[in-house]
Amino acid sequence: MWHIIGSMKIKRYSENIKRKARQLRRRDGLSYKEISDKLDIAKSTAKFWCQGVELSAKHRKRLYTKRIKALIQGPNSSHERRMREVEKIVKESEKEIELPINFEALRLTGAALYWAEGEKAKHFSIANSDPHLIKFAVNWMKETLDIYPERIKAHLNIYPQQNEKKLKQFWSEVTGIPLTNFGKSFIKPKNKNYRKNTLYFGTIKIRVARGTDFKHRVFGWINAILKDTKSEIDRIERKWHKLKTDYPRP
Repeated sequence: MWHIIGSMKIKRYSENIKRKARQLRRRDGLSYKEISDKLDIAKSTAKFWCQGVELSAKHRKRLYTKRIKALIQGPNSSHERRMREVEKIVKESEKEIELPINFEALRLTGAALYWAEGEKAKHFSIANSDPHLIKFAVNWMKETLDIYPERIKAHLNIYPQQNEKKLKQFWSEVTGIPLTNFGKSFIKPKNKNYRKNTLYFGTIKIRVARGTDFKHRVFGWINAILKDTKSEIDRIERKWHKLKTDYPRP
């Protein structure tokens, strides 16, 4: 029922609805928001009607827990606020990079990537599960070392429940490496800790046949990057080596 006061139209509720609201508050311990949704009334109206209604300890505990969950999981939680802050930082920092990057930046970025992820002992190879990283590595090899995908070999490291054939097709499309260049995959033994994420494409190792000289060349680039710090690190290592020899033998 609506009541007209001057130019305002105000909805009037029956006493029965008011009693129902107080009953839901006292007997069921519902929050004002829950009462407003259930009775199709404003939250402020529910709060006004339920003034003075005492809640039991059980109901107070439920509403307190509900509020805590809302703070943790809701849009104003510290986690959500931090996620928005991080997203803003990332978007702003993206603007600091001028694209496309020049040859020197590409060469040094790839060298740093190989320093972190590449094989150091024998082959010229990189293994990773991130398609973006692997795609960048293949492009880097092509642009800076003149190594085309047709020269690159690939091997997968996957789980038994994954489809080897389809995964090879996926990585071939990502990298441009021909399917005929994919060798035998390593199938991990199945156990209770295996990954179930269907977006997981396994780990791929890309290797350049007869690429040892390329590996040494890249390490030459890395040495050039580290030239300013090399003498200092050598000095520190010599000092610690001397301390090591000072320890008495057992």
